[in-house]
Amino acid sequence: MRIGFIGTGAIAEAMVTGILSDTPLASEVVVSPRNAEVAGRLASMFPAVRIAADNQEVADASDILVLAIRPQVADGVVRGLRFTPGQTVISLIAATDRDRLKEWIGQEVRLTQAIPLPFVASREGVTAIYPPDPEVASLFSGLGTTVQCTTRDEYDLLAVASAMMATYLGILDRTTGWLAAKGLPENSARAYLAALFASLSQTALRSSDTPLTELSSEFATKGGLNEQVLTDFERNGGIAALTEALDGVLRRIKG
Repeated sequence: MRIGFIGTGAIAEAMVTGILSDTPLASEVVVSPRNAEVAGRLASMFPAVRIAADNQEVADASDILVLAIRPQVADGVVRGLRFTPGQTVISLIAATDRDRLKEWIGQEVRLTQAIPLPFVASREGVTAIYPPDPEVASLFSGLGTTVQCTTRDEYDLLAVASAMMATYLGILDRTTGWLAAKGLPENSARAYLAALFASLSQTALRSSDTPLTELSSEFATKGGLNEQVLTDFERNGGIAALTEALDGVLRRIKG
């Protein structure tokens, strides 16, 4: 199987790294030359990577074509390509609806939208796709976990959820900074909090049948410190601010 990437940004690099690490998931990966630094780095790391002369060569050489293009330039790039009828196309283009993509492509292809996250590089990513597609699901399952969305609304909501990554790390950073300012070595603060947050995530994964409010209560002893922080967070507008931020991202995705 040959996989092509038009666009060689951070997510494309993460996908190529995951695809070709350990047991490769493709016989060849063809990348566009626009980002020469990333394309060159991938080619030096993996013999299976070939740098194409231009975007059309990538499209012509690919059984699966991945559109990893910024939305600001996607219209012009996609309209300028000739697609093969029936070709599998995966769009990573953010905030761009399926009808618009089909109009740009102008050909009957197997179009799937996907939201891969940087963790696919180590094959630990969870990727939402729409609509369900066995071939595309198999690829992303090789890079971690695939969630196949049956409606566009489901897919859009998971796109909103993916926008929480920077906030999660921002909370980690702010708490680390607070601890460091109070005298704890920063490396100790970060190591402790990262492991603590990871353990909480694992608890949520292992206890998937337990409501999160119940899990939260288990970690918030009545009158205890965890309850105090959660109460203050809610009282000072933390929940309201988070809800408004999520609503804002959904409005943006819906266009």
